[in-house]
Amino acid sequence: MKAGFVLTVALAFWASGINFTVANRENLENNKVPGQYIIVLNDDVEDVDGVVDGMEKAHGLGHLVTYKHAIKGFAASISDSELAKVKNDPRVKFVTEDRVVHAYDVSDSRNGGSGSGKPGSIQPAQIIPTGVNRINVENLGNQGAGIVVAVIDTGIDTGHPDLAGQVVGGINCSTGKPGNYKDGNGHGTHVAGTIAALNNSIGVVGVAPKAKLLAVRVLDNAGSGTWSSVICGIDWVTANALDKNIKVANMSLGGPGSSDNSCGNTDNDALHQAICRSRDAGVTYVVAAGNEGDNASNHVPSAYDDAVITVSALADSDGMFGGSGPNTNYGDYIDDTFATFSNFGTVVDLGAPGVDIRSTWKGGAYNTISGTSMASPHVAGAAALYIFSNPDSTWTQIKDALILNAEPENSGHTDPSGNHPEPVAKANNL
Repeated sequence: MKAGFVLTVALAFWASGINFTVANRENLENNKVPGQYIIVLNDDVEDVDGVVDGMEKAHGLGHLVTYKHAIKGFAASISDSELAKVKNDPRVKFVTEDRVVHAYDVSDSRNGGSGSGKPGSIQPAQIIPTGVNRINVENLGNQGAGIVVAVIDTGIDTGHPDLAGQVVGGINCSTGKPGNYKDGNGHGTHVAGTIAALNNSIGVVGVAPKAKLLAVRVLDNAGSGTWSSVICGIDWVTANALDKNIKVANMSLGGPGSSDNSCGNTDNDALHQAICRSRDAGVTYVVAAGNEGDNASNHVPSAYDDAVITVSALADSDGMFGGSGPNTNYGDYIDDTFATFSNFGTVVDLGAPGVDIRSTWKGGAYNTISGTSMASPHVAGAAALYIFSNPDSTWTQIKDALILNAEPENSGHTDPSGNHPEPVAKANNL
């Protein structure tokens, strides 16, 4: 990218009627959105709406969205002259800059799918994708029936014939009309298919084909969003966890950041706090490690080791263990080794297939793409399977069980890089 080149990405919280624009993440200091903040209120604030309304009027704030469940607070644009006054309000716990996040795929095929036309057309015969085959779920009696997985992403193509009836609701925290959580990008639909595409005669099959999905749209059609939009989705998931039986949430997204390993309580991290409180409401969060070839502890939410299950990407070309398949389409990724783009480090819990993954796509199509975004939903689906058999499990019990059941290094895969001691997810004993 040439110096000085700026690509603007428009995002909007239509629920509040406010539009805002952020610069492309390469041109932002630490991915911060200029003039845009997340205001976290004290836990003892009862009338959140009243406080938000009063502060908006007193300080001339540009309201974006209000949070009441995962955290208490709101996102707003604040002028430099009013920022100190907002921070010093006795009802405010802390104020933090809003930041940009993006979808974690590394593919060039962002503008379309393949293998199928539109809903109602002749569909391709069903295959078992290599990733689903690799983690050994295709013949399981347990298919995750009734477990609800929230896909916090770009939305889902609710009319896709391989996801028919799987999407049972959702919310739009990004661009577009408030109730429209349909996917305009393709990324969220791809994630959704890996989790729960139907076991029928067409297309692909997911890890947990009898699970249900919620489309939580927090990224726009370009695959970009902000902490404030993601927290909006987390807040909604938290509010509906009990009534809608939401047990798992997948987040194949992220940006720069770090963890205090204390749920954001010592470094004023609103995103971290929101995930921890949603976790405490009974939702297990599975997240992508990131695609920077970097230590995952430098990126969030993957760094939140006290709150999420973080997943790296394995390159597996044939859906079989043992390294006997051909090299993948991305450089010299040897079969059954970790993708060189995948983040790594002690915060990573599991690996899963993430290279050349076939799944559902927007417009009733199918597409093959790569990234830790593609690895994470394999584990989210596996978590749904485990929860079906162990409904009272805590998130740490779920994580520990998935790790215990996984494939250790040199037992089907190798790690020439020396960066990935984490085992590779397997679901055959769940």
